Amino acid sequence: MPRILVTSPVLFHAAGPYADVLAGAGHELVYPSGSPLKQSVAERRADLAGIDAVLAGVESYTLEILAGSKLRAIARVGVGYDAIDVPAATQRGIVVAITPGTNENSVAEQALALLFALFRDVAARDAEIRAGRWRRDPVRRLAGNTLGLVGLGRIGRALVPRAHGLGLRVIASDPFADRDFAAQHDVEMCAIDDLFARSDIVSLHMPCTVETSDLINRRTLGLMKPSAVLINTARGGLIDEVALAEALTQGTIAGAGLDVFKEEPLPADHPLLRLPNVVVAPHMGGIDQAAIDAMGKLGADCLVNLHAGRWPTDCVVNETLRSGWRW
Repeated sequence: MPRILVTSPVLFHAAGPYADVLAGAGHELVYPSGSPLKQSVAERRADLAGIDAVLAGVESYTLEILAGSKLRAIARVGVGYDAIDVPAATQRGIVVAITPGTNENSVAEQALALLFALFRDVAARDAEIRAGRWRRDPVRRLAGNTLGLVGLGRIGRALVPRAHGLGLRVIASDPFADRDFAAQHDVEMCAIDDLFARSDIVSLHMPCTVETSDLINRRTLGLMKPSAVLINTARGGLIDEVALAEALTQGTIAGAGLDVFKEEPLPADHPLLRLPNVVVAPHMGGIDQAAIDAMGKLGADCLVNLHAGRWPTDCVVNETLRSGWRW
């Protein structure tokens, strides 16, 4: 019986489609001894002992963690896989899979929630009323502004009709964009530096890779309007957080709405938490209940299919393993 370690916190000991799929295929569900984000390498490796596959969260899988395991697959509950050392997994014959097409609506809604919080000053006004202050000075109107999407994949595309419905103009930068979609949905494609300079809202929707790490830095922040805001529901590694804190303090840009960070959970003494023009959330963009059910089920389906010798092509990251791979 394959033993599946379920490390995504939103699935811990929870009934749901993922559990039905795995149990129905005769797989044993196992849960970690503690939060994988807080465990030491030794504790993580101990949890992986005797485990065949992982239904994973955002925790890291480095060569050090993978060494000594007998893993055959890691199915990530979500679409980002920057926390997984894919070359190391590939070298060890471990299939890495993601769950595309399951959470883009949830992430798009979270981006809008952060945007409304910034433009309507929601969090600050709520806190002030609770403290006995009744401040009614004007806020910014959202309609009529330009939204710049850095990345026009599934999540970026999900934002487009929502943005148009709010009266926003939409521009985007993505070398791999679906140009037909852009033309049909009135999205102007442009160079990334042009996007930074023209946008009132810059929203990040791209993976964090060697090439995109710290994409938001002193130079790119300097290209943005002083009135612009930055939204990040993608990956914390896209932002140089020191440079962002400086820019927000100095008025280089007006605000930021952040759902993801380089270190999660975010340390209580992090400089961004001291700034009144920052709204933060605990990496919850992709986890409304419908998305959790869909991601968990697709991840479980990937593991069951792999064990049965069926290759989930649309989900596998390291496709080079396909020829000759066996569980």
